[in-house]
Amino acid sequence: MTQRLSHIVGFDDAPFDPADRGDVTVIGAVYSNRRLEGVLSSAVERDGDDATSMLIDMVAKSRFAPHLQAVFLQGIALAGFNVVDCHALHEALQLPVIVVARKRPDLPAIRRALLNHVPNGGHKWGLIEQAGPMVPVGRIFVQHFGISYVDTCDLIKRFAVNGLLPEPLRTAHLIAGGMTGGQSRQRV
Repeated sequence: MTQRLSHIVGFDDAPFDPADRGDVTVIGAVYSNRRLEGVLSSAVERDGDDATSMLIDMVAKSRFAPHLQAVFLQGIALAGFNVVDCHALHEALQLPVIVVARKRPDLPAIRRALLNHVPNGGHKWGLIEQAGPMVPVGRIFVQHFGISYVDTCDLIKRFAVNGLLPEPLRTAHLIAGGMTGGQSRQRV
């Protein structure tokens, strides 16, 4: 790795009721190496189009912005199908962006859902296609933008100390679940 990245933010959305069409909370956990440095929070529209702009604003306007070196996302979409334009996020923040998923996504099912049931689904499917395929890193799958596969593997390995997911994502998931449901869920 040409530069050892140590200041990372990981984002995950809070659990939500599928029948609720309101905004969904998004939590960012900011890490310096293996130490939690801070928490960011905002919200995006359920199945909306504001995830990319919200993430850019939340990161760029945070007190952590000058030190951040990479962004982790728990999946390419927040709040259902509010799809993140990972190329635009990387370009706007000038930071590597790494999308992490526990399992390979079922792209045909996602495409059907987007094109048949989600407003602006064609555009959102285009963003997913532009992001490219997810590739395995150990037992998880990733997409990486502005960072090599080798460096992505190194970053995952260094930050996944208490399970499969990197700590910034694991922590964001726990906080988001606790804020919404009164307690965090078991699986992280």
